[in-house]
Amino acid sequence: MPYQTFSNLLVFATSLILISGCSGIRSTSQQNDGSGQADTKYHRVVAPFPVYDGSGAPIDQPFLGGFNNPRPQFVDIDGDDDPDLFVQENSNKLIHFEHSSSESSFPLSWQTDKFRNLDIGEWFRFADMDQDGDMDLLAEQPYSYIRYYRNDGSTEQPDFTLAADTLKGANGKPLFSDRQNIPNVTDIDCDGYLDLFIGRLDGTVMRYESTGLDNQDIPQFELVNKRFEGIEIVKQIGTMHGANTLTFVDIDNDNDQDLFWGDFFEPSLLLVENTGSCRNPVLQGEPRPFPSPNPVQSSGYNAPAFTDWGQDGDLDLFIGVLGGAYNANQSLSDNFHFYEQKDNGSFKRQSKRFLNTIDIGNESMPAIGDLDGDGDEDLLLANKIEPGNRNTSVVYQFENRSEKGKTSLYQQETLKLPNAYHYAPALGDLNGDGRDDLLLGTWKGRIAYYRNTTDGFKLANKSLIELERGSNSAPVLSDLDADGDLDLLVGNSGGSIAYYKNEGTPRKAKFVLKKGAFANVEAKHRSAPELYDIDSDGDLDLFLGTKIEGLLFYRNTGTARQPAFSAEELPLPLEVPRLAAPRFGDLDGDGDPDFWSGGNGGGLIYYENSN
Repeated sequence: MPYQTFSNLLVFATSLILISGCSGIRSTSQQNDGSGQADTKYHRVVAPFPVYDGSGAPIDQPFLGGFNNPRPQFVDIDGDDDPDLFVQENSNKLIHFEHSSSESSFPLSWQTDKFRNLDIGEWFRFADMDQDGDMDLLAEQPYSYIRYYRNDGSTEQPDFTLAADTLKGANGKPLFSDRQNIPNVTDIDCDGYLDLFIGRLDGTVMRYESTGLDNQDIPQFELVNKRFEGIEIVKQIGTMHGANTLTFVDIDNDNDQDLFWGDFFEPSLLLVENTGSCRNPVLQGEPRPFPSPNPVQSSGYNAPAFTDWGQDGDLDLFIGVLGGAYNANQSLSDNFHFYEQKDNGSFKRQSKRFLNTIDIGNESMPAIGDLDGDGDEDLLLANKIEPGNRNTSVVYQFENRSEKGKTSLYQQETLKLPNAYHYAPALGDLNGDGRDDLLLGTWKGRIAYYRNTTDGFKLANKSLIELERGSNSAPVLSDLDADGDLDLLVGNSGGSIAYYKNEGTPRKAKFVLKKGAFANVEAKHRSAPELYDIDSDGDLDLFLGTKIEGLLFYRNTGTARQPAFSAEELPLPLEVPRLAAPRFGDLDGDGDPDFWSGGNGGGLIYYENSN
């Protein structure tokens, strides 16, 4: 019973909708024992100081890193009778927000990006699988099987144990669930046993019923129906496939479970109403867009979650937009919708960004420097492509308005720039006038030079540098050879580093390519360099953001004037996003540079230097 017919669509590529793989990270915290090791202490903070958006409204948790495809679930994980939030953005990583105070304007506080260090693959579902009163956890066991974590703790103090790496059916065979689909459990027929529902790529649903626990207290499931209730949400056309996610709730308060379905090929959220009863469910009606009369419209693949957020006795709706067949670029930032249920049962959208954070799309690239000559550091942040505008990248400005030692950032107008993809900013004074000028890398590999004037940035050279090979130029300016002027390092799509020595003066830069200077520095794919003296030995060390290898570190084992770089373990406990774009900067004005990174999520993460 298809809701909508699609034609002339490309074959669905599974790899396109899987959650972005989490980055590798080499992390070793070290103390300074006089051997030139770092003694700095860095810790993750999501709201270190006030940040305001372009309208002047506060951004509650500005440095979460952004979201491209948030998969939410609300669970009272600590037994305090309010809904905590879990969100999956990347493979194997589960973000936890604790509901800490109903008195504050936003009661959820970020706790961790990897809850209990649990490996969850591509999806997760909390449910009381052994029906002992506390929440257990189902997750993907790579590739496309089901992993079971039993809660051996309590409602207030959960303690998750990997009880079954692969759940099996009553026939002894592993339960298969396509990894891009998100299954769910509910007692659909009110017989006291949980049922497991797995959506298939052709829009059908398989139902398994629990037969109880085995002698190791692991749930056992038996296949009941390969085509539950004859449901066929997206009719298969040739080889067309649709990833999906499903959720059951009693949305109409008639004491039975209704089905909500989000699909790659569906811009709305579909409701299949249960017209039967608790013991005799009937879900054979036509799927209809929800909520009525103004249903969800997005880029598709909508992951629903319900909870009584207002604690007023009814269910509110939350949707993580995972990005489907309808221009996924438009939902790279507005992708966590909140619909409040009103007293009359209708739903009203309150926000497209339930988690209020800096999020400008994807592949964010920061630069830190004094843009306005007031003595404190400001922030630029560029994206790969502006959500809702396929024609260009955009560079956002945040002004630091520090007063009496208290930092606050205010979003300003975006820079007025020609259309180009994947702007990558770098800041530094290239003409000796005391203002930080701007270099802008682009997807094509060209780097433009903008002079900082009293009237803003003015184009001085649209092609100051053109990479000899590769694209996605990622520049950084620093005095690498300690001769008093700024040199230039440029990362690229291939993962290598190009070094341009400044053979001019502090007032007139002249960049000359030095081939082979960084031959031993290379990532597997994509490189974004940053220079910072992490061990306080008077020379600059190299940090390298990458696409999939995390943050790489090269210690300067030479001198300030004759640098030489050697790969080492990362000396700081930093965990960075995919496509990391590292920067060190002292935005909080306390005299020591903190660590910042852009990344695939389109936001910023921040580690405070508390040394």
